[in-house]
Amino acid sequence: MSQLPDSTSDLSRRSLLRGTAAAGLLATPAVGLLSACAGSSTGDDKADTGAKTNDNPLGVADTGKVDVVVFNGGLGDAYAKFDVTVFNKKHANVTVNLSSTLKIKTEQQPKFSTTPADLINNAGADIMALDTLVNEGALTELTPLLDAPSWDDPNVKVRDTLLPGTINDGTFDGKVLVLNYAYTVFGVWYNQALFDKNGWTAPTTFDEFFTLAPKIKSAGVAPFAFAGKFPYYMRWAIMSWIWQSGGKSAVVDIDNLKPGCWKTPEVMAALEATEKLVKDGYTLPGSATLTHTESQQAFLDGKAALLPCGTWLENEMRQTIPSGFQMKLANFWGVSAADKAKGAVFAGSGENWIVPKKAANAAAGMEFLRAMFSVEGAGKFAELTSSLSSRAGSGDKVTNSTALVSAGEVMKKASGELVSFKHPDWYADIDKAEQNAIGELMAGRMTAAKFADTLQAATDKVAGDSAIKKFTRDA
Repeated sequence: MSQLPDSTSDLSRRSLLRGTAAAGLLATPAVGLLSACAGSSTGDDKADTGAKTNDNPLGVADTGKVDVVVFNGGLGDAYAKFDVTVFNKKHANVTVNLSSTLKIKTEQQPKFSTTPADLINNAGADIMALDTLVNEGALTELTPLLDAPSWDDPNVKVRDTLLPGTINDGTFDGKVLVLNYAYTVFGVWYNQALFDKNGWTAPTTFDEFFTLAPKIKSAGVAPFAFAGKFPYYMRWAIMSWIWQSGGKSAVVDIDNLKPGCWKTPEVMAALEATEKLVKDGYTLPGSATLTHTESQQAFLDGKAALLPCGTWLENEMRQTIPSGFQMKLANFWGVSAADKAKGAVFAGSGENWIVPKKAANAAAGMEFLRAMFSVEGAGKFAELTSSLSSRAGSGDKVTNSTALVSAGEVMKKASGELVSFKHPDWYADIDKAEQNAIGELMAGRMTAAKFADTLQAATDKVAGDSAIKKFTRDA
């Protein structure tokens, strides 16, 4: 895929993956939980170091070990296992202790006051809150890695191999503290074979959806499924609809805690359309209690025609995709004819990778990341996961995935800047309130008006609390 317009995103992504905060269950971390980390020396001060060369720009010692923890979720851990072989091509005598888990916060956060792992994939439902890690000074600044020669070409810096937005996504007050490895395209998935069989066309606007939905329902299929147990999955759709309806400024105002930001006509149009989707009975019964994999399996089983998710979907469900299923991605549809950012696409980097400041071997942790961003490592990631890496060109050789090819088509049609939002990573209190409200909205227990009231109150509370560090983004 060619390079994309400059952008920032959550991915949390996934953010979130991309990269996103825990599904409405993430309690605000106790004050001072990581306070022992603040002001400590960088981890590589405690480790033996080697001579710095073009092949070893971070000065990794000739021997020793590096502890790497990968989140074994939708993208699996096979790519990280492959990266061990890439790393050891240049550091044959350094032992890589690679472990994978779903319980990142549970297993790793308690170690931050002593000796955490050297490199951590901070992702999934049990994610560590980034605002806490940043505010407590618990993370190593990654500029030395970005300014280092790339793994494959000493004349090209690591930063110059990354897709647009990747560096900005991990920047806090001018410091790069996070690098996101996956580059995700988000949208609404459908089965082309099912749509062809019934003569359906994937909707591009809410009006088209509301016209198509009764036809889908009459065929015995629910028009729309979602992961109700993890509300941040629907946040990707809702924030994309807000961006399309109100333009970039609508989302920037939300991120910047602007008074009244949740109650503008454009934001309300997106919220009211979402409410109508639920109230008109177009969601799969029981979706409000489904996990992400349960909703995805319902989609694969033909119980639902449309499903919001990111491009990790194929890899996460690879073992249960039926024969003949033609998985394709469509952009989140527009809200109305008055949309200010028609065709805007939500895509960007996710899957947080961090190097703790108290890591015993921070230099080797950064070096492992450098290996991951190699041509070989990033290409294998795309091959194994049917997802893009944040390194430019990672998916160029993958042609056997209708999912990844369709994601590329979505990107080719992208107009303007890519959809991005920051507030879930910046403010844990807003994130928690937002995910809870999304859960209520999608369960039919909250109106769009009440949703706006709830989020505006949460936003105003954070804005008025001088003890909470504030972040801003450009308009």
